[in-house]
Amino acid sequence: MENLRIAVVGATGMVGRVMLQVLEEQGFSNSELIAVASSNGRKVQFAGRELGTITADKALKLKPQISIFSAGSSVSTKYAPEFAKFGFVIDNSSAWRMFDHIPLVVPEINATDINENTRIIANPNCSTIQMVLALWPLETKYGIDRIVVSTYQSVTGSGMKGLQQLLDERAGADTSRFYPHPIDLNLLPHGGDFLENGYTSEEMKLVNETRKILHNQDIAITATVVRVPVKGGHSESVNISLKKEFEINEIISLLSKTQGIVVLDKPDANVYPMPLFAEGRDEVFVGRIRRDFSQPNGLNMWVVADNLRKGAATNAVQIAQYLIKRYF
Repeated sequence: MENLRIAVVGATGMVGRVMLQVLEEQGFSNSELIAVASSNGRKVQFAGRELGTITADKALKLKPQISIFSAGSSVSTKYAPEFAKFGFVIDNSSAWRMFDHIPLVVPEINATDINENTRIIANPNCSTIQMVLALWPLETKYGIDRIVVSTYQSVTGSGMKGLQQLLDERAGADTSRFYPHPIDLNLLPHGGDFLENGYTSEEMKLVNETRKILHNQDIAITATVVRVPVKGGHSESVNISLKKEFEINEIISLLSKTQGIVVLDKPDANVYPMPLFAEGRDEVFVGRIRRDFSQPNGLNMWVVADNLRKGAATNAVQIAQYLIKRYF
């Protein structure tokens, strides 16, 4: 890692700053870190030192070996192919996720979708990452027929503007409204843009990305995305129809042994996942594991994770670690 040149494109953004933090935590402190932002000179902190940012055009001249993008789809569409000429690109936007030749990767599940010809790797949507990590062991052992998911997504999933609206409303201050309605003391059944089919873009990401990551286009999936007045951490109610019979203790044991998952499931002691305690953590927390008695082989789970870490930055850094181990 000491000899690597790593660019973080969008280093001054909410996710970009968390990426710098995770890179430092995961042993990249001695790498040559290139902080990229839309304008020169803005400062970011990394490994106890202050770094000045440079533009993407200047960063290209430094030929980074790994570039992690979190600057939006338009930036990724324009610059990811250029950075990919010199090394690997890990993109956190939605720009490249659904291209057949671009792997959409959660490392614990499908890192092997990356091969020697891969140059752009897509990071999935934050809500998709935490859900598929909990679904993968179930798909592997039992097979999944259908998924019904309702999400309870924090305002940080919308970036700084969503967070600022919540904080301003809570403080009683004047605010420029980012959401179409107040978010404090409210819920918005609205994530992303509404599409012609009546669903939102965030809901369709859960459908399409899950099928791609699990390598199963036959899973029936329906989703409802809700924005909630929570600062950090996404929560999901996931109802699953499995193809085979199961016992609840088998499900709990299977999930407990899955890398990246922590089972919190002691309802008699009020122990279950909550975003308040998931914030700042890299694990995906699963609880309220119970049988759905309304249908054969039905299962309910409650899945919670920090959307800025495992839902974005941590997953991207894990992809970088896989690339380093495999190709450097």
